Amino acid sequence: MRNRNNVLSRRNCGLARKRWKLEPKHPLLTTLKWLSEDFKLSVLAGDLILLQTNWYVTHAGLLRIAKRNHCSGMRVQFIRELSDTAARRFAFEATVFKSKTCKGFVGYGDADPSNVSALVHGAEMRVAETRAVNRALRKAYGIGICSVEEIGSFAESAPSSRELKKLPPQPANGNNGNYGGPKVRDRLCQLIRQHQLDPNLVKAYAVDYCGCKTLREASRAQVEGFVVHLADWAEKDRNALLCQLNSYLGGKEGIA
Repeated sequence: MRNRNNVLSRRNCGLARKRWKLEPKHPLLTTLKWLSEDFKLSVLAGDLILLQTNWYVTHAGLLRIAKRNHCSGMRVQFIRELSDTAARRFAFEATVFKSKTCKGFVGYGDADPSNVSALVHGAEMRVAETRAVNRALRKAYGIGICSVEEIGSFAESAPSSRELKKLPPQPANGNNGNYGGPKVRDRLCQLIRQHQLDPNLVKAYAVDYCGCKTLREASRAQVEGFVVHLADWAEKDRNALLCQLNSYLGGKEGIA
């Protein structure tokens, strides 16, 4: 078992160094090693995400921990007196039962348009329920780090990309099969480096955004539109963008 944990720890650290450009002796890797060994959380599976120098566990990671520990069940209740459906403000109470004799670990979650990302506006009720479940699961299994679903939009903005907002002039001819041309490609690469994004996940997102099977099939106008969209989102809410990109983990391999 210890050897298996060591393998997971090495794999997580190796992937984290590559994905988030961490130095070999970065303190975050020490924390990651502890999370790997104690909770068997996997970076590759999307159990953990790094946002602004802090590790966050995901809802999927918490559910996997519950499953590995044979969680007996959970109960979720809507708290009507703390909610206002007209204002899209919702509150939930979740109780996790680790065993049939467990009295339960309780967690509360709330959400409204002011404390969720613009990406999930209109889904505040589901966000509140997920936050309640996550808090209860973290209490039940002694997980001290916050879950990514519990955080809203950070007050701090990502490094400014205002100077990158305007695209350089492009040739009038169509797509040359080079992701919209070399200048657009270079700009996309610059955004990826500036905001420390995973190139493969950005590529997968671009394919979905452009509505093509491969990025090479997208027109230059489509790729330009995606680059502007990516720059704008990275500046306004980088954390929400990272969550969106994280949803493509393991599911978009081999995109040309």
